[in-house]
Amino acid sequence: MSDKQSPPPQTIADQRGQVVDLRKVKSFLTNALMRSTDFEQPFQELGRQAAYQNLAQIYTKTGLQLSQKLREQLFREVLDELFGYGPLQALLDDPKITEIMVNGPQQVYVESKGKVAKSEITFENNEHVLRLIDRIIAPLGRRVDADHPTVDARLPDGSRVNAVIPPVAIDGPSITIRKFCKEKLTVKQLIEFGSMTEGIAEFLQACVVARLNIIISGGTGSGKTTFLNILSSFIPDEDRIVTIEDAAELQLQQEHVVRLESKPPNPDGQGAVTIRDLVRNCLRMRPERIIVGEVRGGEALDMLQAMNTGHDGSLTTLHANTSRDAISRLETMSLMAGLDLPIKVVREQIASAVDVIIQQTRLRDGSRKITQVTELAGMEGDKVVLTDIFKFEQTGISVDGKVIGEIKPTGMRPMFSTRLEAAGFKLKPEVFGLSIAEILNSGRRSSNR
Repeated sequence: MSDKQSPPPQTIADQRGQVVDLRKVKSFLTNALMRSTDFEQPFQELGRQAAYQNLAQIYTKTGLQLSQKLREQLFREVLDELFGYGPLQALLDDPKITEIMVNGPQQVYVESKGKVAKSEITFENNEHVLRLIDRIIAPLGRRVDADHPTVDARLPDGSRVNAVIPPVAIDGPSITIRKFCKEKLTVKQLIEFGSMTEGIAEFLQACVVARLNIIISGGTGSGKTTFLNILSSFIPDEDRIVTIEDAAELQLQQEHVVRLESKPPNPDGQGAVTIRDLVRNCLRMRPERIIVGEVRGGEALDMLQAMNTGHDGSLTTLHANTSRDAISRLETMSLMAGLDLPIKVVREQIASAVDVIIQQTRLRDGSRKITQVTELAGMEGDKVVLTDIFKFEQTGISVDGKVIGEIKPTGMRPMFSTRLEAAGFKLKPEVFGLSIAEILNSGRRSSNR
């Protein structure tokens, strides 16, 4: 961890040799700064710089002689408590960190470059963690207590927050923050990272422009939302897009966009607006493209029906580990709609609605890659037929733990190729792993029969 993330030790000798309890000093400085501030002027209006000057004056009066580095770190922690998000502010400011997980006052974990590690950041106690949760949710009009021990929220920068407190959190309050990526990744960057190839990028651009219905499947933290953002960049500017999310994360660049976000119930349990409510409502908004951030329940059936009734070019994500698992998840979620449909009817809906499943995977080394691009090629009996167009092949692990492998075309040309050509995309045979010689030989074999 960097110096910015590491807290000072709890006790230290100052430049005069006197032992100083830094926790007590921090508490004294915080309380003294609050007392010195006109409470009719909120801290946010006072400004961090003005508060820093007041804090410096208070510190001078204590007679303490800490090193400049330690003094600056102590000042930053005091100001973070009053202006920011306490001990987590340094982690939120670090662009390399993508996720923050607080398991308790002494256990704060972070994800950086796909790897999870324990941070040196700590809280004073459970009450300190609870105060931070209250600070996060207070501006949003939410509440968390023994009767409502879980809450989802969003920081001003868009970062997604989940908090859980006792009695359901047995060992104390817990916070999970999925940080909002300020820099939107591009297709070029994903190719450079090895997440996909130029051929796949060309193929998927053609699929989006040709208005194929696409599902991005993957596990937690596999990069589904990031890739959904990238796919959405291929949508033509003139299309009217309606996005539906639990917490708004998508960063669409097009102008003609309507963004919808679900709403939790009021404290009395009323007034909730679910993803399913929004999917149904958006059908009356003349959408040309529907993008659902993630399907988790009965809204999956509404999404399938929308795809089957003229809303082509829809995009969504779901949690599954393989393309075949994604079909099973869609079946289960569709049955959650409560319409008691035969499983064969549900599968027929899936086979006729969905064109492509993209499997996004977080590998053992923390890297995120596309591992399957699969076509739904109709029904065979009671089963949905899946055909892999591209598939990742792992060949080993390097000495430094990196996964070795690449995603390759399978040699199968999708059945919807004519739709891509009608949209102006005549992809070269090499994109699908076919050579001109193989195509000519295939043609000769067919004619000889």
